[in-house]
Amino acid sequence: EAFSFSTIAENPIGKKFYIESHGCQMNFSDSEIVASILQKEGFNSTTDYNIADLILLNTCSIRENAEQKVRDRLKQFNGIKKRKPDCMIGVLGCMAERLKSKFLEEEKLVDIVVGPDAYRDLPNLIKVAEDGQKAMNVLLSREETYSDISPVRLGTNGVSAYISIMRGCDNMCSFCVVPFTRGRERSRDAHSIIAEAKQLFEEGYREVTLLGQNVDSYKYASPQPSPKEREKEVHPLEENFGMTVSFANLLEMVAQINPLLRVRFSTSHPKDITDEVLNT
Repeated sequence: EAFSFSTIAENPIGKKFYIESHGCQMNFSDSEIVASILQKEGFNSTTDYNIADLILLNTCSIRENAEQKVRDRLKQFNGIKKRKPDCMIGVLGCMAERLKSKFLEEEKLVDIVVGPDAYRDLPNLIKVAEDGQKAMNVLLSREETYSDISPVRLGTNGVSAYISIMRGCDNMCSFCVVPFTRGRERSRDAHSIIAEAKQLFEEGYREVTLLGQNVDSYKYASPQPSPKEREKEVHPLEENFGMTVSFANLLEMVAQINPLLRVRFSTSHPKDITDEVLNT
């Protein structure tokens, strides 16, 4: 399991958070969304969990071994909790969603448990934990894609970046926990994806990876604009209003941003691959 450490410049005034990601690329991408939410609340990132006021573990639940690594990591944080009783420890992601309140019972030092669709609620949960109570939100959503949140790039090399294009999965594979920990499949607004890719290119990034549990089934129905929207021409993809954007369409749109931008994607499912994607 890989670790991801944030590298944002620290501000000595505000409270500090430390976030660590385990598991798949989607967790790394989600940690960047969490970092953005926390920064807006006045938290500053640190790479040293010893001085953090808030320690977050973004967890994987794909195998028992992955979950055991998280539990072992929490034991290491126990010493910090004893030295700094006010330090809050939170568990995010799939393991939090799978175990829910059971996690709070099993791991006594954990203050916050948050599922993948509830990161917007983190500021409220932190306030509850600051008052000495356990805080939890593991509600799954059929709409949440975090499309309006600009991720804070963590541990970036300034060249490659992840862009989340969809969340959840509808394939009930017998061996996989994803539909139960990440919810039902929903696709992110295509316009926001293109805007994010353009911004990354302008900032110097030259490779983007489009992320989803099953990118081949990406499907976004672009809404019809109101007369006022058509008059203002406020949308970057005005010509695509009213159309359904498939994964093949999305790949082409991202690729057309600039010939210097390399486009990757992960993960694809063979049952949903199409000739259009291959041709694109």
